[in-house]
Amino acid sequence: MIVSTNKTSYPDTLIVILDQDKGRSKFTEKDQVTRVENEDGEVIGFNFFNVSSFLDYDKLPNGEVKPTQDLVDALNKKIAEAGFDTKLEIGKPTLVYGYVKTCEPHPDSDHLHVTTVDVGNGEEHQIVCGAPNIAQGQKVVVALPGTLMPNGQQIWPGELRGVDSYGMICSARELGLAHAPQKRGIMVVPDDFNAGDEFEPTKCDELLASGQISL
Repeated sequence: MIVSTNKTSYPDTLIVILDQDKGRSKFTEKDQVTRVENEDGEVIGFNFFNVSSFLDYDKLPNGEVKPTQDLVDALNKKIAEAGFDTKLEIGKPTLVYGYVKTCEPHPDSDHLHVTTVDVGNGEEHQIVCGAPNIAQGQKVVVALPGTLMPNGQQIWPGELRGVDSYGMICSARELGLAHAPQKRGIMVVPDDFNAGDEFEPTKCDELLASGQISL
């Protein structure tokens, strides 16, 4: 679940994205809540308007909003009052550490690689990566589907050169870290980081600054 604001372009509005919008959506508005459905009738998001009437809008950040249980409860109350039956829930972190179990050349590219990444709790995903320093055995930062990156990019399942890819292995620049090097390459974190744990930007930036993390 991606929760965000854009206080410049859409003031007093909160956006909740539950799944990828593929361009043929249906919108239903009730009591300043808009439900968004895909062409199969599945709910993929909500837009909440006049948010300051039920939340402390000024305290919300401009951009991504990390959902708390209090926020989700307030949004669910508003959804129910509008007559919709969907209930929001806080999901697992989507920006996590992962372990690169396999790394093979892409069958239709001279620079892409197809990896298998362990993201904890027995969960593994195939991710296509174009970084020149990607290799088997690394601990990395993985943006799983449903991640909103610092530059506003949304991560969803897709494919690169005909190969399915479930997420993105991230560079320090893509993660918006202040001490990110200005050359290409994914960020490799220490081996003692646990696959599946939530990414900690402050910790990783401090390790970058001290030279304890490469790219």
